[in-house]
Amino acid sequence: MVRTPERGWRPARLASIVGGVLLAATTLIFVVPAGSARDPKSDPDKTKKPERTEKGETKHIPLPPMPHAPANQLAPKAAADVPEMVKLINDRLTAMWEANNVVPTRYVDDYEFIRRASLDIVGRIAKPAEIQQFLKDPRETRRALLIERLLSNEDYPRHWATLWANWLLGRAGVFGRGKYHEDMTIWLEDQFAQNRPYSAIVRNLLTASGDNTKNAAVNFILAHVGEAVPQQRRAEEGQFEMVPLTSRITRLFLGTQVQCSQCHDHPFQKSIKQERFWGVNAFLRQVQRVGDPPIPRNGMMTFGKLELRDNASWNSEATVFYEKRNGVILQTAAEFLPASEGKRPIRLPAGVNGKERREKLAEYIEDHENFPKAVVNRVWAVFLGRGFVNPIDDFNDNNQPSDPELLNELGSRFKQYNYDMKKLIRWICNSNAYQLSYVANRTNDKPEHEALFSRMILKSMSPEQLFESLMVATNAEAAETKEEKNKLRDQWMNRLIANFGDDEGNEVNFNGTVVQALLMMNGEDINVAINRREKGTVSMAVGKYGAGNPRGVIRQLYLASLNREPTDNEVKTIVAKLHLAPGFREREPAAPYRDVFWALVNSAEFMLNH
Repeated sequence: MVRTPERGWRPARLASIVGGVLLAATTLIFVVPAGSARDPKSDPDKTKKPERTEKGETKHIPLPPMPHAPANQLAPKAAADVPEMVKLINDRLTAMWEANNVVPTRYVDDYEFIRRASLDIVGRIAKPAEIQQFLKDPRETRRALLIERLLSNEDYPRHWATLWANWLLGRAGVFGRGKYHEDMTIWLEDQFAQNRPYSAIVRNLLTASGDNTKNAAVNFILAHVGEAVPQQRRAEEGQFEMVPLTSRITRLFLGTQVQCSQCHDHPFQKSIKQERFWGVNAFLRQVQRVGDPPIPRNGMMTFGKLELRDNASWNSEATVFYEKRNGVILQTAAEFLPASEGKRPIRLPAGVNGKERREKLAEYIEDHENFPKAVVNRVWAVFLGRGFVNPIDDFNDNNQPSDPELLNELGSRFKQYNYDMKKLIRWICNSNAYQLSYVANRTNDKPEHEALFSRMILKSMSPEQLFESLMVATNAEAAETKEEKNKLRDQWMNRLIANFGDDEGNEVNFNGTVVQALLMMNGEDINVAINRREKGTVSMAVGKYGAGNPRGVIRQLYLASLNREPTDNEVKTIVAKLHLAPGFREREPAAPYRDVFWALVNSAEFMLNH
C-alpha cells in the first residue's frame, strides 16, 4: 500500500486526480491530459491509419507538414558566433531530416521550454518567479534571454560541477561520496563560475600536484591509481599500476575506450593495439601518493590528508611490461595514441621525468583530434538525450557519428573559441533541435530515428536534479539553513544511491526505476516538506488565494511542481474530488491540496526531463 500524506484519501482516488499523473507499481507512466498538446494521441499524424486502394494496396501518404519554428530571436547584443553556429546546427540537421524523409516533431511551448532549459542548465526546475519573469519578456526573444539568465545564475556552476565531479570520480567508494568528492565539486564550481576554458580545466586535472586539502584537483588522479605495485618492484614499475586512470582519462577526454585493449588489441578500433594502452599507462608510472584513503568502519569514514607527487626516481626509463594472451611478455615505451588515423603514436622524449611527464600527457591529449569532439559530443548528449556518437565515450571504427560533419565543425569551432563552455551551451540551446517535443510522429518514431535529433529524448532526472527540484517545488529552501540543506542532501543522496545502485562504469546515464518511484511515494522527507505549515508551497498558495479558491491554489501548485498551467479539464477533475474527505476539509482546509501536491511531485511528469 502506498502511503498518502493525509487521511481520508485513498491511492485509487488520488490516482484519478490530475489526469492520473501517478506512477504505476510496475512501470513509469507519463500521463497527460487527453487531447492536450502534450498528449501523443492528439497528434493526428501519429494515429492516422494507412489508406488502401480498392485492390488492397497501401496508398502513398505524404509527409506531414514541417512544424513552424518558434519565433526565437537571439538575445540583444548576442555575440557574432551565436547566430552563425545556431544556423549551422539548424541547416545541418534540416538537411539530415530531408535526406532521411523525417519530419521533426512539434516545438515545445514556453512552459515546457523553461522547465527543460532550467533542468539542463542549472540542474533544477524553474521557480514560479522565474516563470513569471520569463513570460513578461518579449515573445520573440524570451527563450534566448532565459538562456542568458540561466548561464548567469549561481546554480549554473554548481550544477555543472556536480555533473563533472560524478564523471570524474563516480558516485561510489571513498572518492565517490564524502569529503573528497565534495572538495572536487567545490573546485569545479569555481572553474565554471570563472568560465575557465575546458582545456585549462583538463590540464589542471592531469597535472595537479600537492596536498588535496589545498588543491582538490589532485583527487581525480588519486581516485584511480589502481593496484599497488609490490615494494621491491617500485623503482622499476612505480607505486601503482595506474590501470583505472589510464582508462578513465581516454574515456572522459578523448571518448575512446582503451581499456578494451588492455589485454588484447582493440576489437573495434584498428589503430589501438594492446601496446597503445600500456604506452599511455607509462606516462603515469611516476605518480606517488602520500597517505592512505580511509577505510569505512561501521559506515563511518575519517577523511585524512592525501598528497600527490611525482617521483622521478621511479620508472625512470618510462617503459612498461605487459603480457600478451599467449603468455609472451613484451615491453613498450611511453607513447601516446596517434593524433589521427594513419599517423604514428607520439613517443615521450628521452629524459622527461617527474611532473613534466604528466604535462606532456596533457599536451598530447589536448592536441588529439578527438579532444574537442569528445566534449562536444558529451555536452550535446546532456541537452539532447544522446550524442552524435552513442555511447558518448566509445568513438571507434564501428561506431561512427550520426552526423560527422556537424560534430567535426562544432568541435573545430569550440576549439577556435578557446573551449568556452558557455558558448557551446548557447549554440545548442538556441538551436531548433533543442526546442522540439519528445512526442514522436510516424516519420520519427523508431529507435534508429533518435540519432537524427528530430525529437527530444525523454531523460530521467539525476538524483541531484531530483533533490534540487523537490527543494524548489516544496519551497523547502525558504525554511532551511545552508547546513540543514546540505545534511538533507547527503541523507537523500545516500538513500537514493543505496536504493538505485550507482553509475560506476556508466557515468553518463542514471536511469530512474520503479524503486525510485516507490521511494518518492513513501519518502518521509517529501511528506514533511509538503506538510510544512510555514513557508511550504501548499500553505503559501492557500494563504494567497484562500482554500475556497481552488482554481488559484491548483494553478500555483502546478506552476511550482510541473512548471505549467493546469488545463481546464484538470482543474475541473480536481475540484470534483475535493469533497472526498467530508468533515476533514473543515478541520484542515489545506489538507486536500497537500494530497493534490503530493500526487504532482510523485508523477512521472515531474520526475522526467521532457
